[in-house]
Amino acid sequence: MKKAWGGRFEKETASLMDDFHSSIHFDCRLAEEDIRGSIAHATMLGDAEIIPKSESETIIIGLKRILEKVKAGQIVWDQTAEDIHMNVEKLLIQEIGEVGKKLHTARSRNDQVALDTKLYLRAEILELQKILKGLFEVILKIATREKGTIMPGYTHLQRAQPILFGHHLMAYFEMFRRDFERFEDSLKRVTVSPLGSGALAGTGFPINRGQVAAALDFSGVTANSLDGVSDRDFVAEFIFNTALIMMHLSRFCEELVLWSSMEFSFVEMDDAYSTGSSIMPQKKNPDVAELIRGKTGRVYGDLITILTVMKGLPLAYNKDMQEDKEALFDASDTLKGCLTIFIPMLDTMAINRERMLEATKDGFLNATDLADYLVGKGLPFRTAHGVVGKLVKHCLDNHKRLEDLSMEEFRAGSALISEDIYEILKIENVVQVRNSSGGTSFDQVKLELERAGKWLELISV
Repeated sequence: MKKAWGGRFEKETASLMDDFHSSIHFDCRLAEEDIRGSIAHATMLGDAEIIPKSESETIIIGLKRILEKVKAGQIVWDQTAEDIHMNVEKLLIQEIGEVGKKLHTARSRNDQVALDTKLYLRAEILELQKILKGLFEVILKIATREKGTIMPGYTHLQRAQPILFGHHLMAYFEMFRRDFERFEDSLKRVTVSPLGSGALAGTGFPINRGQVAAALDFSGVTANSLDGVSDRDFVAEFIFNTALIMMHLSRFCEELVLWSSMEFSFVEMDDAYSTGSSIMPQKKNPDVAELIRGKTGRVYGDLITILTVMKGLPLAYNKDMQEDKEALFDASDTLKGCLTIFIPMLDTMAINRERMLEATKDGFLNATDLADYLVGKGLPFRTAHGVVGKLVKHCLDNHKRLEDLSMEEFRAGSALISEDIYEILKIENVVQVRNSSGGTSFDQVKLELERAGKWLELISV
């Protein structure tokens, strides 16, 4: 088959070249975007009288018929036509005849593919934002239900201070909120139309780039034709955003894996989102959480792919850039798949409140409060820190908790300690006293949940 670009060539491309060069096996996913962009372009060509209006209308009718067939799954893509652009053009010519050859007037595949990718990305971002909204709702529901559940907070994976489980969950809410907002911000760069940049230098035809951008609900047009066709920052930014969400999911999953172990026993995954062992009948494995944790590395690989592809390219378009799409598709597909199963897994998780509370009793999680108590009595904090450290050592030597010490033992550490220390060291009071803005007190967590709920109500996706 003679290529659409084959006028100056005397030989057909080798069959190996056809397979190696072709991208239709993956960029067929851009079919609807390619046709939508082509409809907007054809409309503009007719309105600007670059081609007769009647021919523009014929092209649009043909494209709409092809779009219907694409949606119905009736199209068989032709590898010899290389990519989605040439496939659609070939189908259009078959549909309406020679006039279909006029569609490509005043554009190149270089600006066409950049437009298609942006149209695709906008839809993916909006879909991912909707899925994230579902995640926000589940986190907020569980955090509200567990706003009074006390658990150990950790640093270095060592018990540190008691916190509310609702507060812990809301830390992830904040991570995913930033992710949502990063997607929102990135739309400003996605919704700028490159069509009209041509191959690299623009076009001599009197096109109306703004009309095409408006028809596609884009905010404007790219300012530089070289940049318009060679920019893939928006792809790298999207994959970075997906990688960051995967990192947040992975951290969450790591905690779920730990918490569901016998050593912690804080939570139990629902049977529907767990697996067993082929040899050990007692096992219940948190495979969903582990797989999400593992798939994070896959999305990181997609990010490294796009950054590496782009790092050495001179302006403007280079064939290397064809490699952007598989990384893009994989990152988006992987994130959607992970979020879609993570949400019901989290929603159905059983929580062992008694075990969480019991775990706060060991590890001296109220030691800082004893130091703060001494500071309130006038002792410098560093001195108070040393006093409490010695009392903790005394407890370890005698297999006691701080709240089990007698008044005599306390005063051996510092004469400033009085009977009120026993009330201070109660775990519930240790939590409630942390009433600074953003802290883990019952009052602050209640405010945190209210603010999050109001923000969630404003999300319009």
